[in-house]
Amino acid sequence: MATTTLVLRSLKPFSQNPSLSFAFSSTHHHLKVHHFHNQRFIPRIPLSSFRNNNPLPETECPVPLEQQPVNEFKALSDSFPFSWASGDLVEYCSRLFATGLAFALFVGLPVNLFGSVGPEPEPLKPFLGAVSGGVIVVTLAVVRMYLGWAYVGNRLLSATVEYEETGWYDGQIWVKTPEVLARDRLLGSFSVRPVLSRLKNTLVVLATSLLVCVLVFVNVENRQKDVYIPSEEAGGRSVPGVYNDESARSFEPDAFCGEPAAP
Repeated sequence: MATTTLVLRSLKPFSQNPSLSFAFSSTHHHLKVHHFHNQRFIPRIPLSSFRNNNPLPETECPVPLEQQPVNEFKALSDSFPFSWASGDLVEYCSRLFATGLAFALFVGLPVNLFGSVGPEPEPLKPFLGAVSGGVIVVTLAVVRMYLGWAYVGNRLLSATVEYEETGWYDGQIWVKTPEVLARDRLLGSFSVRPVLSRLKNTLVVLATSLLVCVLVFVNVENRQKDVYIPSEEAGGRSVPGVYNDESARSFEPDAFCGEPAAP
């Protein structure tokens, strides 16, 4: 909580605006209660605590409502699947696991089973292929969530807002007022950065899991290749389930004229 107190004290305009000071004091109380009661959630700052029955700081803002960072943050927090990252940690992990498992069972596993080549494929290879496919799908979803939250975080922490009034050719830049800048930076620091940290940790775990799958797959592939290599020490050629010198000699002895039989 010392970090929260330091950030709040560093925002100078509070002493000049009683309503804003009240809003941040109530927000600070909300963060404190939230921190002690449930640490699995990402802290969410209630936007209503900034109002206090007064006009919003954006009343004279020329930026369209849908392009204002605070509204972009609210829309992202309520949208699918970005809202997963800011919710309960157990629920967040379970949703990602369910997504990867569903893709692995209904898409990855059938493709690997029916698309495998060979008379006796290694039973572990289809399973590894399905798991790798599920991990890749979850990784793509997490990367998409990270890019969205990083964009909104940069918009909140920036001192200016770039916006378009009617199209790409009339872009404008609006400098945030001290009140808007203080509010947006508080949202970015305590509501967006924890989400980005969670997504980064998730990407590290997914990358490690994918690397393990690849290493196991390569090991299985090399072991399977070693089985199919002809054994020169035994003086014969053998492919399990396909070809064997001894069985071929019994059916076609003329093909082995002049070749010594295996001891």
